Amino acid sequence: MFPIKLRSLAVPVLLAAGSSMAYADSHLTVGNSPSFFQGTYGTGHNINIYYDSTWLQYQNGNASVKLTVPYESIQGLPAGSTISGGVIVGGQTGKTRNVSGLGDVWLKGSYTLLSASGLTPSVTPYGKIKFGTASRSDGLGTGKDDYEAGVSFQQTLSPTLFPFASIGYRVVGNPSGYTLKNLWTYKAGATYAVTGANFLTAMVSGTSAVQAGRSAPSDFIVAWNYNVTTAGSGFQVFVDKGLTNSTSNFGVGVAAQYVF
Repeated sequence: MFPIKLRSLAVPVLLAAGSSMAYADSHLTVGNSPSFFQGTYGTGHNINIYYDSTWLQYQNGNASVKLTVPYESIQGLPAGSTISGGVIVGGQTGKTRNVSGLGDVWLKGSYTLLSASGLTPSVTPYGKIKFGTASRSDGLGTGKDDYEAGVSFQQTLSPTLFPFASIGYRVVGNPSGYTLKNLWTYKAGATYAVTGANFLTAMVSGTSAVQAGRSAPSDFIVAWNYNVTTAGSGFQVFVDKGLTNSTSNFGVGVAAQYVF
């Protein structure tokens, strides 16, 4: 199994069902996920966001490292605002602009300390770094690095049902002129194996508010995965519904990955 967007502009993460596959050897995964989101994001302006991420992941037993490089294009971004933590922050004016370019590059490492067994969930601590590669002048990012640490859990309730959850804490880089808050991040949901190759996932994902006076972003996501190979190569279709005014009204996307 593979990525779905946690929130608008968030980098994709591995679906929990995928981690139910135990790999004794090392393997490399390459994938891509184009997506589209539309909403006001609490600004009063209609904003369209195209987000396309490409990722490379290396896994060796319980350890994995993942690099995600995104491209983003935004129509209707209010002048004087920028993107941080997947939401729009900063001062806003009546004017809007269209911007595009490289997004923030993410590097994530994780290690499964405990495998799921019966009522005991798997326990996988992780660490993430967001490199501030997105242009601050264009409003595509803050230009500052973020750092996150957390832990993910997955339980195998039956051969076909895999609930999962994660919680993390992100230290947010503060550029001059902004007062941004560090974030708690979370996700919770479940994956159902319809067949050995077809999977349905529903999840809620979000963070605490990154700026005073803004609502905490939260999204509800539904995804369908189809594995073409037993190693996990395949594709995905997902839909997203923002639950607060800091997120998109809706989003849609597809993804594909190949496991070597």
